[in-house]
Amino acid sequence: MDVIFLIVLLILSVVIHEVCHGYAAEALGDPTARYAGRLTLNPIAHIDPIGSVIVPFILAIIPPHVVFGWAKPVPVNPYNLKNQKWGEALVAAAGPGANLAIAIIFGLAVRFNGAFVVMSPSFITIAASLVFINLLLAIFNLMPIPPLDGSKVLFAFLPYRFAGARQWVERYSLVLFLVLILFLWQFVSPVIAFLFKFVTGIAL
Repeated sequence: MDVIFLIVLLILSVVIHEVCHGYAAEALGDPTARYAGRLTLNPIAHIDPIGSVIVPFILAIIPPHVVFGWAKPVPVNPYNLKNQKWGEALVAAAGPGANLAIAIIFGLAVRFNGAFVVMSPSFITIAASLVFINLLLAIFNLMPIPPLDGSKVLFAFLPYRFAGARQWVERYSLVLFLVLILFLWQFVSPVIAFLFKFVTGIAL
């Protein structure tokens, strides 16, 4: 598939990811994202020049041609959230949750193609690409390393006595992030491949 088209699919996926963060925050009492003009599907409001364009383009043209990137984070003020215990975790989970929903919907379309409606090969290619991109975004963002969403979900479950551990993880988040990318991602990639086949019925 054309590199530019893959980047467009990625941008749409990360925009939905961020918008869902914003709507979840507003539902829980924090209107910061709305005031910042981020509750919109207009990509211009969310695009990060490096994470949404440059990095995905470079990754797409270099083998193994894995398209990945990010948008500008939606601003959230955790002190405005009604539920101070679980609010931040729920807001954080909304983004990966949206990506998983997209992956499941289009994955089922691929799996049951021909059973109810016969879809064109071009649509199946687009749907499969959306499944992979959104699974990648969901799994990556659920990694429990700041500032990824998974860290906020994890911290919500930690008892207060582990506050020191949270501070340590946040202090060394850059180092932990690099360890994830350079050494641990090879163990995560098979999980994405398994989920892709589980949802679509075809091998990645």
